[in-house]
Amino acid sequence: MFYLQLFIFADILLHQIIMNKKIDDSGYGIALEEYLRHQIYTALQGDVVDDILRIAKIRKNENYWRNVLEGHSFKVEKQISSKLYALFHEVKNELGFGDSVDFYISGNANVNAFALSGVEENEPHIININSSLIQLMTDDELRFVIGHEMGHLINKNTELMRLINFIFPEPENAPTLLGNKIRLWNQLSELIADRYGFMAMPDIDVCISAFFKMSSGLDSGRVDLHVEAFIEENNKRLEYFKNSTGLNYASHPINPIRVKALELFSQSEKCNPGKKGALTNEEIETNMDELIDILLKLRSSEIDVHLTYFIASAGLIIAGCDKDIADKEIDFIIQNLAEFRIFPKSFLEGIAKSGEAMSVFQQSIELILKINPAERERMLQYMIEIVMADNELKNVEVKTIFEIGAKMLGYSVTEVAQIFAGIIQHRFVPSYQSLA
Repeated sequence: MFYLQLFIFADILLHQIIMNKKIDDSGYGIALEEYLRHQIYTALQGDVVDDILRIAKIRKNENYWRNVLEGHSFKVEKQISSKLYALFHEVKNELGFGDSVDFYISGNANVNAFALSGVEENEPHIININSSLIQLMTDDELRFVIGHEMGHLINKNTELMRLINFIFPEPENAPTLLGNKIRLWNQLSELIADRYGFMAMPDIDVCISAFFKMSSGLDSGRVDLHVEAFIEENNKRLEYFKNSTGLNYASHPINPIRVKALELFSQSEKCNPGKKGALTNEEIETNMDELIDILLKLRSSEIDVHLTYFIASAGLIIAGCDKDIADKEIDFIIQNLAEFRIFPKSFLEGIAKSGEAMSVFQQSIELILKINPAERERMLQYMIEIVMADNELKNVEVKTIFEIGAKMLGYSVTEVAQIFAGIIQHRFVPSYQSLA
């Protein structure tokens, strides 16, 4: 019960931070997506890096896809394929997108499409549709797909991804915390793009049929798709994922979330102005929060929950016992929490503001050791590493480590000293200020 109260406290704190961000006036936005977009762009110092790239003209070398598509794919021109040209531009005009867009069709068996923003100023954007998708979809289903890709351009998702890919050409090199937030932002941006797809083809049955075809590669007529039964089954699958501890590492959210999110949007006041019973913005947000909670999961096994509380509370106690918590110590705590929480800072602040850090610390140790006593060495090592995070070994911090190791983790004083000494030998580096 105590943990639950803290979870709620931390989540309220995070919700307040996110909701202070203004959602765009289009009505398609999701507050958390906007919050993450701003945070990622600011953390990567996008305004500075963008200026450097523009002056250096590095992006001229990034125009790989236009060269590939111009040379190997079919460009949809009015005089060559008037039907497809008209369909694609109807969607563009329906969504009120004024920028130029070049449409391509590539010979590819994957049921997929993608959008790329123009590299140079005033250069047309790109939307590419694989040939298998053209063959599989009806014109109305294509409208949903094209609207979705257009949504990425309108929401400027590809511009942020270009910045991310430039700084981290190897995605695995991105810090864990940043990588988790990029993944979540990507998934939320897909939900927003789906909303644009619906506005291009405002028929939920058609949109769900398109989802079915993209996920199965089958024609819906071939399997005699019943949309109402599909939605009912989708809700059952959602319950499974709500109770699952697994993490979806893909750039796209799982289909059950996409289908439910779009179903909710189709019932909103935005899509049904003046209709009695249409969902209000508040009702949409409440329902979306439940879906987003699934995307927020990193780890949620019982011991992982206790470890999360231990990392945060131990960090506050060890780093704060000298009454001076250094930035390096906070960074180290957040870095470790990032393995368990997408918003580790707000989680840490929630425990700090609760005033119950010591109680959380004691309870988490007790519960972790009850499940797996072998975790005690890893817990002791983590606390020692906090002491060393600021490149200083302060007597009060060292004394606290010995007391916790002996009284709470069951080590002898000699064993604590041996573990401490081993970590010092392998990891301690004096601060540059102490040598300057």
